[in-house]
Amino acid sequence: MSDLYLSRIRNWFLSSPPAEWAISRLRETLIGSLSQGPIPGHVAFEMDGNRRYARSHKIETVEGHHLGFEALARVLEICYKCGVKVVTVYAFSLENFHRPKYEVDGLMQLAKVKLEQLIQHGELLDRYGASVRVLGRLDLIPPDVLEVVERAVAATSHNTTCVLNICFPYTSREEMTTAIRTTVEEYSTTPRPHSTPFSQSRITQKILSKQGDKTETLESIEESPSQSDDHDQDDAASTATTLHSDPSTQKSEGSEKVAIYPNAETITPETIDKHLYTAGCPPLDIFVRTSGVERLSDFMLWQCHQDTHIFFLKCFWPEFDLWHFLPVLVEWQHRQKQKQREEKPRRVKQA
Repeated sequence: MSDLYLSRIRNWFLSSPPAEWAISRLRETLIGSLSQGPIPGHVAFEMDGNRRYARSHKIETVEGHHLGFEALARVLEICYKCGVKVVTVYAFSLENFHRPKYEVDGLMQLAKVKLEQLIQHGELLDRYGASVRVLGRLDLIPPDVLEVVERAVAATSHNTTCVLNICFPYTSREEMTTAIRTTVEEYSTTPRPHSTPFSQSRITQKILSKQGDKTETLESIEESPSQSDDHDQDDAASTATTLHSDPSTQKSEGSEKVAIYPNAETITPETIDKHLYTAGCPPLDIFVRTSGVERLSDFMLWQCHQDTHIFFLKCFWPEFDLWHFLPVLVEWQHRQKQKQREEKPRRVKQA
């Protein structure tokens, strides 16, 4: 019996009503079982392999992308049913603008159509209380597509339970560049208060007290309010790194006021986090890329941290379903429980 004949029999059987009912019940049971264990708060999908899937099945490239959007709908329902709060997907890279124009135009129109369908039939997102956020260079999106993007975001803005981040068009390097640029602008325009906890007089008194006899009592160094302000201002200027290099803001003789900005030493990873597109989202727990390619390709580079579990799957994105996501989630849950077992003796020992 030929493989083609067996494939047709298999497809016929799986599409029959009894088989569809049984598979649906099995899916619900598996999802319910998974939701009883630890659930990731944030999952990212790099939806790769649409074009290769189209070539392997001898269909148009745009049709491959269309099937990819259908796979996204399946995955969203699985994630939200399991209890995942934030799903981030890589829909369009800035590098994709280098592809043939007809393909770029096709992707833009496909995104427009799917977003319009999302607006008209938003039962899935409303059912799970998911709001849509579009992350990336919105200024590069064609006006007709941008108008639909804004309507999709507005139509789901009332949902507050879950989030769907659509990176479109996006690269992680551009996101980090924007975050750093915004941070620099913020630190270059926000004056720091003139009063500082360590004035020059206090530092001088501390040094003298250490050099003098311990039994002697040093007289308190008096400082007038005007002197204190001047000393505080000098301290602030000497300890702060001024990000604004405009000579007009530098202190010079005869100038009455000087612009003093926040100390750059106070910039932390959390500062950058607040200026990223994903600000406010929980840490990334799972990163999934399909099509067998084992690299991040400029997606979620900052968000991937030491506890992010990265999975590279061989299936193409249009093929991705519960049966591919199930092993990923089970493996993640196993690692979480293993981590908890390892940390428990440490907590007991510290107590």
